[in-house]
Formats: sequence, C-alpha cells, structure tokens
Amino acid sequence: MAARCRVFRTRPLAVTSLSVAIAACGGHPPEPVRFAPVQADLFSDGGTLTDAWADFDLDGDPDRFVGFDGATSRLYRNGLVDGFKDVAADVGLVVERSVRTSAWGDFDSDGDPDLLLGYAGGEPVTALYRNDLDAGFTNVAAAVGLELAAGTTRQAAWIDHDGDGDLDLFLAMRDGPNRLFENLGNDGFVDVAPDLGLDDARRSVGASWFDTGDGGLDLIVANMNGDANALYLAGPDGFTDALHFPELRDGGRALGDEAQGTVRPCVVDYDADGDFDLFFANYGPNGLAERTPTGWSHVAAEVGLAIDARYDTCAWGDFDHDGTIDLYVNGTVGGDTHWRDWLMRREGSASFVDVTPADILAEYASHGASWVDFDLDGDLDLALAGAAGDGTHHLYRNLLRPEYAWHSLQVRVVDDAGRATRPGAEVRIYAAGTDRIMGTRLVDSGSGYDGQSDLPVHFGVPGGQPVDVRVTIVLGGDRRSVSVEDVDPREYQGSPLLVRVGAGGDTGR
Repeated sequence: MAARCRVFRTRPLAVTSLSVAIAACGGHPPEPVRFAPVQADLFSDGGTLTDAWADFDLDGDPDRFVGFDGATSRLYRNGLVDGFKDVAADVGLVVERSVRTSAWGDFDSDGDPDLLLGYAGGEPVTALYRNDLDAGFTNVAAAVGLELAAGTTRQAAWIDHDGDGDLDLFLAMRDGPNRLFENLGNDGFVDVAPDLGLDDARRSVGASWFDTGDGGLDLIVANMNGDANALYLAGPDGFTDALHFPELRDGGRALGDEAQGTVRPCVVDYDADGDFDLFFANYGPNGLAERTPTGWSHVAAEVGLAIDARYDTCAWGDFDHDGTIDLYVNGTVGGDTHWRDWLMRREGSASFVDVTPADILAEYASHGASWVDFDLDGDLDLALAGAAGDGTHHLYRNLLRPEYAWHSLQVRVVDDAGRATRPGAEVRIYAAGTDRIMGTRLVDSGSGYDGQSDLPVHFGVPGGQPVDVRVTIVLGGDRRSVSVEDVDPREYQGSPLLVRVGAGGDTGR
C-alpha cells in the first residue's frame, strides 16, 4: 500500500472533507464511514456496563449478552433475517443484579460457551452459568468453587494458562488480590494466584493474556488510582512482574496520581510487523507501547492517539478492509461530563484519523465497545454500551459497500476436538506464497469493558486476494503452529475458516 501523508484532526470530520484531505495528499480516498442503527428501540436502554458476544446456541451466528446496572440483564439471540430477541427469561438467565463483568468460555469442554458473571454489590459477587443448550443455563458457581462471597470484580479472562487443555479463569479485583482459578475438571476450581505470584492487591480493572515472545502466556494487568500496571512473565515456577519496562508500567499516563490510571489494555499488532504492541485506554493520556527488539517504545503521541481525557475501553478492528487496523475508544461519564468517543482510522503508515460519525458521537457509549460481524456479511459492525441513564447499548451495522465487505477473512481457532479452548492463540495472515505479513490477531483473552467474547478473529484482505494463514498456540511454555495455505476469502463468505490446533500442533482445517 502506498504511504499516505499525515492527517489528524481533534474533532469529527465529515466524510466528504476527509476524502478530500486524503486525496490531496496523493493517495486514494478511503471508503466513506457509514453505520446505521439496528433495531434501535430494542437496544435503546442505558445503564449498561458490560457487553460480550458468543454463539451460545451454536446456530452459526453471534449472540449478545448485555449486563445492566440496576435493570434485568439481557441475552439477545441473533436471528439474522428475523433480527435479535431477548431470550434471557426463556433460557434461565434472568439476572437482576448490577452486572460488572461478563466472560464467555467453554469451562467444561462440552463444545458450547458458558457465561461467567461478576456483580457490583450484594452477595455472592460471582456466578457461573453452565450452558446446556436446549435445557438452558444453570448457575453452578458454588458447585465448582467459583462463587465468591465478597469483593469487587472487574476483568475476567478464560485462558488455558497451564496448557492442560481446559480453561482456567483469571479474575481482576478492584478492591483486593487478583485471582487465578485453575480448572481441575471434576474437582472444580482452586485459586492458585498466591502460589504463582499473581495475587496482586493493587486496584486492578483490566487484563489480557498474550505471549511477549518468551514462549509462555504472559499477563498484562491494568491498574487504577495512580497504581502502576504490571506485566507478569510466565516462568517454570510462576510469574514475575517485569518492572524494567516503564512504558508498560505507566501506560502513557502519570503514576502516583489518584485521578489517573489504566482501565483497559488492548493487545494489538497495530503496525502489522508480526509482533504484539499494547494500547492503554487511560484516565489521562491514552498510551501505545510499540514492541521493539529490546523492549517497548511510547508512540501514542506521534501517531495521534495520546488524547488526554478519561477512557474506559478500546476495540481494534479493520472496519474498512484497507488492510490496516483501526481503533474505537470510548470516553467515560462522570457527573455531568461525558468524555467523547473516538473512531480512529489508520491510514497506511500515517497517523490515525478521527472519522467518528456524528450520530455515534452523540451517544453515551461509556462502558463498552465491540467489533462483531453480527450479520455475517464479512465486515465488522459496532456494538456499544453506556452506563449513564441516557446511555444506550446500540448496535450499528457497517454499511461498507458489498463489493468491499467480502474482502475479509475470519478465522476461528479450536482444539483438535473442535472446542474453543484456545484464547491467547495468535493468528497471522500472509500474502499467499510469500513471507509478507498482512496482519496479526489475538484470540480474545480479555477485552471490551470487563467482557470476554468468543468470536472468530477478523482480517481485512484488500482486493480479496488469497492468503496463507498461520495459527500459533502457547501450551505449557511451548509454541506450536499450524499453517493453512492458499486460502481464498471468497470461499468463506458468511462463515469463518475453522483451524484446529491440537496439543502437538498437528492438525489443520
């Protein structure tokens, strides 16, 4: 892709003026940024704190759980042509608590996603709803050792940290030591965080698991109220906080300032060089730490992302299929102040450009943002959540033209039995028959605002060209990979490429 000159604005630009600005720099005008609300009345209520997606009924399309603060939460079944319908009461998922945390994961390895919830106030503060498909959901938290009597939950992440083939649960706590519950199968879960050095008592709110390149699943933890962030590196005897990376400890904001902190860390290969960088949604300037051969480097200011305000989440995705990954970050609501949201489009090697549509900017999307192809047309749609009384949980359809919408590939990574036990897996695509990398994605291991979705990873593929796909998993300190060559995106319109990766890395599609 030809490089484009730097274009950055601190307020929304109309699509027409943005296109003129890019064209004047000698590049090709980007696609117009157009979104349309879906079932606006159904998704109009505010007071929403968390938003997570999974195909809970295994019918091939993603469904949506939305956690409310002070109202009954909702589970929307996706009927595609028939639209969404709240079926929470029908499937035994009536939740009238203030839901702060939601995470989909197949904890019992039976092939369908189950739902972990964390509550604000009252007792107990956690629930685990086992999905029995036609029989509905059953809260089994007490029976399996995941019912916490007290505490304030934040980010939950299902992750196979020990590489034994089943999902364990990490839980960030706002008011006490973080927890890591190891899955013992029929013997339930046991908290091993103190044994492994992960019982951090700082005020944690966000977390994500990924491999920094040392062959183990490492953990980035976001902390608030001036506390430093932590990067826990996996080792044979537990985890060690990598204190020697100041770019990650501060995340681009001030340390020691009670008014500042990091809410959400996002793992992203923003520059498509094959390794993972870290974005920090902050109270204070947002941060972007680019991976370097020797560590990390602050680059948020030079690419136009160091916006100083208060932000609650970050969501990355190539919504326009130009081959570069874009960012949605939403501002929080405090008192009478609503810090604005930003849809920042990456333009080649230039800085990020603000292209936030006016109608989306007018919403109070303070506590959640997710990219999801809910209508299976190939492009990414946008789901938002807002905690304030005048907020919403609107869903916006991406109106990318059909001739470009299919220029994409979605990849779902499962184990050799077809179960989604591979959070933290790395997916890379290359121009077919070459070593030219076109993008890297991470299977969700902690994202959104206190949410974890069970979705395929998505790539924009300019021109719809054939690609080679390489999937790498990290199990027990070993990196194991599977490659699928000469994949034609046209063959996967409306469904993902399914890649099975066994413990030996010896399976494929």
